[in-house]
Amino acid sequence: MSKFADIQIDAAIVRRAARGDAHAHEIIYRAFAGPVYSLCLRFTRVPAQAEDLVQETFIEIMRSIAKFRGEAALGSWIRRIAVSKALMHLRSAWTARGQSLADDWNEVTPGDAAGHGVSSQPEAALDLDAALANLPSVGRAVVWLHDVEGFTHKEIATLMGRTESFSKSQLSRAYQRLRPMLAVPGEELRGEGAALRGF
Repeated sequence: MSKFADIQIDAAIVRRAARGDAHAHEIIYRAFAGPVYSLCLRFTRVPAQAEDLVQETFIEIMRSIAKFRGEAALGSWIRRIAVSKALMHLRSAWTARGQSLADDWNEVTPGDAAGHGVSSQPEAALDLDAALANLPSVGRAVVWLHDVEGFTHKEIATLMGRTESFSKSQLSRAYQRLRPMLAVPGEELRGEGAALRGF
């Protein structure tokens, strides 16, 4: 899981925020703005769009914080809102381009690592950030949600409005595309995506 789980906010601050206290809102914003921005940037790859999504996320957080019951950590709740906003943004981009989620895979054609804009030299091939950036947005989102954020396939399916098998197949396809980019043997990218967890 990403930095969200490491951030601790006193329950009294959350209660004050739920009552509309602007200072409590600011404390929560300052604590979580960085991780929310990082997550949104992973999905969009465009800083201006990520900044817009941060604003949308915190508007939703401040509107909804009175409904936060504390059954999960505040960071987990905020992370879920940020992911939801990022996925809504991606869905609107796919819709605007007249594509379905599955069509996005046609953006990257099969080929060697150099064909994807990633050097095939071993020392450069280990740039995981560049490799993820070369995945289509759907694959990048599924890999990030599953391997970094720790979402299950069921949760990803719910967030994307698709089936669990869709999530599993997108992850499998993403791994297939990442292998030549990263020069990683198949066994190391299989399973729970251990190669990405340290990223």
